Amino acid sequence: MDDMGSVGLLYVGAVLIINGLMLLGRIDARAAAPLNLFVGGLQVITPTYLIFTSGGDANKILFASGIYLFGFTYLYVGFNLLAGLDSTGLGWFSAFVAAAAVVYAGLNFGRFDDPGFGVIWLYWATRWALFVLVLGLKREELTRFTGAIAVVAGVFTAAVPAFLLLTGVWETGAWGLTKTTTAIVLAVICVLSLALYPRLREPRSATGPAPELREGDVRSAEMYGNVTADEEQRARRATDAPTQRRR
Repeated sequence: MDDMGSVGLLYVGAVLIINGLMLLGRIDARAAAPLNLFVGGLQVITPTYLIFTSGGDANKILFASGIYLFGFTYLYVGFNLLAGLDSTGLGWFSAFVAAAAVVYAGLNFGRFDDPGFGVIWLYWATRWALFVLVLGLKREELTRFTGAIAVVAGVFTAAVPAFLLLTGVWETGAWGLTKTTTAIVLAVICVLSLALYPRLREPRSATGPAPELREGDVRSAEMYGNVTADEEQRARRATDAPTQRRR
């Protein structure tokens, strides 16, 4: 992986952790928007630069193409959070990204001979598939579980590999292990994280919408407040009218 790509991966780890904490209810939705926009912009600029400087190298272009999946996802999330947009579009875009991630996983297992990132791409595909369920299909009982998976992904599939890549350790054998053993260790961590599901899944009736799912929450609250105020004023006028006539 190119050094620029490794730097971008480091900040993908940061935004995944922030978004995960948001889904877990630890961070306000609007407070998470700026970092999504920053990282989304970085992950669009980086692959564009890599493609322009690739010299026509097919592998470099193929690698760079996968980075756009992150860039567009985080820009989409950032705009959704700031504008209070409906989350369905982002959810179904995540279905496309999840399918693409499976393809990139296969390429890493085969063409790039990097089973570690093959496992990582499969985990990313799982994470994006959860976004489809939570955002696209409104399976809000999975919100907290999805948040936990995002935090795990931010640490073990983004931040840690990014540091290993930047220090040259990944290529020589992460943690002193062979590529295959590294992939197995990552696979075990990723599978164990899925065991969080029973603890974090909530009954549908008890689950509030995820921060991204609050479609125009501020504006909705204002509209609701205005309707309530109008109703109260009409009721007050109806109550006061007989009294005024008697006077």
